[in-house]
Amino acid sequence: MKFGLQLGYWGAQPPANAGELVVAAEETGFDAVFAAESWGSDAFTPLAWWGSSTERVRLGTSVAQMSARTPAAAAMHALTLDHLSGGRAVLGLGVSGPQVVEGWYGQPFAQPLRRTREYVDIVRKVLAREAPVTSDGKHYGLPYTGPAATGLGKPLKPIVHPLRADLPIWLGAEGPKNVAQTAEIADGWLAIYYAPRLAGMYNEWLDEGFVRPGARRSRDDFEIAASAQVVITDDPAGEIERMRWVSALYIGGMGAPELNFHAQVYKRMGYAAEVDEISALFQAGRKAEAAAAVPDELITDTAIFGDEAHVRSRLKEWEDAGVTMMLISVSDAEQMRRLQPLVTM
Repeated sequence: MKFGLQLGYWGAQPPANAGELVVAAEETGFDAVFAAESWGSDAFTPLAWWGSSTERVRLGTSVAQMSARTPAAAAMHALTLDHLSGGRAVLGLGVSGPQVVEGWYGQPFAQPLRRTREYVDIVRKVLAREAPVTSDGKHYGLPYTGPAATGLGKPLKPIVHPLRADLPIWLGAEGPKNVAQTAEIADGWLAIYYAPRLAGMYNEWLDEGFVRPGARRSRDDFEIAASAQVVITDDPAGEIERMRWVSALYIGGMGAPELNFHAQVYKRMGYAAEVDEISALFQAGRKAEAAAAVPDELITDTAIFGDEAHVRSRLKEWEDAGVTMMLISVSDAEQMRRLQPLVTM
């Protein structure tokens, strides 16, 4: 099983030690470094900046939000990064949620599955560079023929010859239909809040996609990157306490009350009553109470805290469940050094 470093997205300021962590990840044996975006920092620039100090690790977006840029623009970002890095780019894409898509990007959120399929299809056409790119899709028609169109739009091929026509595209997906489509059209799945005890359920979703006509991959060559907090520590209780606040935020605040994909993930794990309580408290502004309502088991289902022996044992559970990469955040170089024996095991 491989390891990836998740830089995430920035808070109020850029992280002070991200460059150091990226270099340490390569030296430690990590396979990849990923950056994310929400409504502040973007996912591509940190990879180009900090990734320039590396030679081996793959550089991926986890995730680039599809509504932030057109499919052609995403393909331009990816092919540029791929050339600059010598063929190390991974384009991780996700639909985000309606609050961000409609509130920040000013785009409609409807039909996320269909939008994803059209988006990926156009990106692949750009990277293939076999013909001028056209699309008769409902969401991303090329050339544009909708309201206020001049009628002068011209199908084009990228000026730059992409380094790799098969540049890998991974998709962030949380629900059963989205995961199945990911297995059908993508090269990998960026799984958030992955719980190994539910591997049977995830595998059913994935297998539905793998058996579809024209599926791009099979289980043998499909990557599953599970985002998880993995910390070697003598104080696992302290890490759990820290994660209560993060869990409460994502369950209660990172999505509309009517449609929160993160909350739905935890409900599928069997925490429906707990999720409803956490959400109600968080949305009422009672954030400390929301955090206190997060049970330990909800956190430890999707995270690993403990001494090296415990972490090593739990990582084996993820690997046995089919995960090919642990995508983890690391706070500092010391934690990176503690992880090295596990990365190279």
